Amino acid sequence: MRQTAITAKTEVEPGPRRLDSERFAPANRRRLSAPGLRTVLAIADLWGLTEEQRRLILGLPSRSTYQNWVKMVREHRDVTLDVDVLTRISTVLGIHHALGVLHGSEQEGIAWLRGPHAATVFGGKPPMDLVTCGSQDGLLTVRRFLDAARGGHYMPPNEIDVGFRRYTDADIVFS
Repeated sequence: MRQTAITAKTEVEPGPRRLDSERFAPANRRRLSAPGLRTVLAIADLWGLTEEQRRLILGLPSRSTYQNWVKMVREHRDVTLDVDVLTRISTVLGIHHALGVLHGSEQEGIAWLRGPHAATVFGGKPPMDLVTCGSQDGLLTVRRFLDAARGGHYMPPNEIDVGFRRYTDADIVFS
């Protein structure tokens, strides 16, 4: 029997919250699939990815399936992708966004993806190797690394931070 704690006016169920299964309903997936895939294709163009790398990012659909998806979304027709592919699309969007936040230009962000990286998780290899390794875990690792960097972890200061001076109590003004 499930126990619930009742407070003043609110009933609170113990334990973790479950995702609303409606978010995975075909209608929601159809609504998100075409615009998401079109955006990932534009990002893949910007990053200079080959068709093979694009397919790896999307979970390695067959070549004909991938080409059919591309044709459909470029013609603005509906397509319904599965949850795994949508998760991969969301992760690529998050990586692209984080690169935009962390770097002064798109070219700097792409250079970061393509250059070797000393962080343990990358083992001296470019983050792009994980992005295009074909696993959802590889994509999520890069996404999590960049999210942590946005929070101030792991990344060395870049050019904009060179002249940064820590705030002091004198810098705080109350009005």
